[in-house]
Amino acid sequence: MNIRIGFGWDSHAFKPGVPLKIGGLTIDHPEGLAGHSDGDVLLHAITDALLGAVSAGDIGSFFPPGDPRWKDADSSIFLNLALEEIRNAGYRILNIDTTLVLSAPKIGPIAAELREHVADLLNIDPSDVGIKAKTPEGLNVDHVAQAHAVVLLEKVDDPEARSTASSRPAFASRSSIRKTSRSHSAGTVRALPSWPASSAVLDWPALFP
Repeated sequence: MNIRIGFGWDSHAFKPGVPLKIGGLTIDHPEGLAGHSDGDVLLHAITDALLGAVSAGDIGSFFPPGDPRWKDADSSIFLNLALEEIRNAGYRILNIDTTLVLSAPKIGPIAAELREHVADLLNIDPSDVGIKAKTPEGLNVDHVAQAHAVVLLEKVDDPEARSTASSRPAFASRSSIRKTSRSHSAGTVRALPSWPASSAVLDWPALFP
């Protein structure tokens, strides 16, 4: 069996006046997480774990943090591209395990809902997703949320199975994203589209011509 393991980690500071997004869910809390995108620390860690498992870089390789195209972007966009990368590399997800480290809010009461939602985003069974949470006792980081993620991938030998390993829409290639990133740094990127609530309705050709 040809398998690969990926690890991802991310952290964001809490910030008043922004919604709290974790695992693609909006959670009722007085503060959200600061970030160039929506600050979803869990999806960012999972995305990096997936990309790392197939040696495809990290989120910053595709979505530079200073690029205005990704301002307030839904982090499922990043996750979907990582899923496309592992599919193109010929792998599928066997299971994923995650740990959140934060003082508040309590994750236990919503862990099952988070597991269901993350599983749906990854197109896998909820039993293949682990969601755990710890408090940073004595570490003096109560103002920060952290996430760790480990993913196990399996090589897909059947080309037909590979083509259906992910039901997500097709995405721009890594090279085209990097090309547009370089163009932006040179000041040649066209006017940016506004972000919809879900990446499922994004006009990818308009984003990555």
